[in-house]
Amino acid sequence: MAAVSDPGRLHGEFKTPGGKLTAVDLSLLKGRLADVSVNGDFFLEPDEALLDINAALEGLPADTAPGELAAAVRAGLDSDAVLFGFSPEAIATAVRRALGRATSFADHQWEIIPPTPLSTAMHVAMDEVLTHEVGSGVRNPTVRFWEWQAPSVVIGSFQSVRNEVDPGGAERHGVTVVRRISGGGAMFMEHGNAITYSIYVPQSLVDGMSFADSYPFLDAWVMEALEKLGIKAWYQPLNDIATELGKIGGAAQKRLANGGMLHHVTMSYDIDADKMLEVLRIGKEKMSDKGTRSAKKRVDPLRRQTGRTREEIIDVLMTTFRERYGAVEATLSEDELRHAEKLVEQKFGTDAWLYRVP
Repeated sequence: MAAVSDPGRLHGEFKTPGGKLTAVDLSLLKGRLADVSVNGDFFLEPDEALLDINAALEGLPADTAPGELAAAVRAGLDSDAVLFGFSPEAIATAVRRALGRATSFADHQWEIIPPTPLSTAMHVAMDEVLTHEVGSGVRNPTVRFWEWQAPSVVIGSFQSVRNEVDPGGAERHGVTVVRRISGGGAMFMEHGNAITYSIYVPQSLVDGMSFADSYPFLDAWVMEALEKLGIKAWYQPLNDIATELGKIGGAAQKRLANGGMLHHVTMSYDIDADKMLEVLRIGKEKMSDKGTRSAKKRVDPLRRQTGRTREEIIDVLMTTFRERYGAVEATLSEDELRHAEKLVEQKFGTDAWLYRVP
């Protein structure tokens, strides 16, 4: 939320990922929106549609849910109205930010935790610990980079161990299998072959956004960093990060009841595709909509695309995040480590959790 010159007016902004800025100025009158003015560098046809948008929002209760705000805008527009670079959902987010019910990156003090070696079970346990802490307001919003101690497969919360992992291949290559709290697909990682980070945020940061929109929104800084490395990347719905040469990574999310949200990404740096195919079962159905016949061709590692070391790429990512959001460096506390260790003992290191979907 940005400050405005008139103390009696509220101001909110939202930039659509890959699109334009939407701003809303409004007042509150007996708990309802008043004198609403939607503005920005977007395009809208016909001109009169802007008056229709303002009228659609006028008088709505201040606690109107994001989806209902967007629906009101959509219902107030004629069928021939065309919005370029923004949407009813973008308008709803800007309204919610003006009211202080949604937040932007600039509203938070960010922390960044450099790569820290942990066991795979500790990494997924730490995701639950830090997501809960941010939701409870105990910790500032944080981005944390992972470091690996041993070869691992991390499967999604709803995946079947039997369908995703070849037990013979996993045993042959000494691969540990762990289940995480977020959905999505299996990740195969060895020391030095992947770049993984987790972002822990309050859900107010993605208030009113669809799951599909929240992925590129939370990773806009990553696209900026990759561009600095000479890579033009984008989100391929829902959760794949791709370039013209192929997929380089995937993301997953989990939202907790206390208002915390986890968003994490794994990007391939120098993956051993042959070993991956021995450990993971990658079925034909999964490949059917990927536009390729070979699982090897699906992933095009960052080492080949950038010519940079893994450490250099992580440094560019961290520097970009710091510069963009004013993040300060942080560490994992002893209490957080103890809490994660207890979760490994009680949950993430148990067969009951790993095989909850056999």
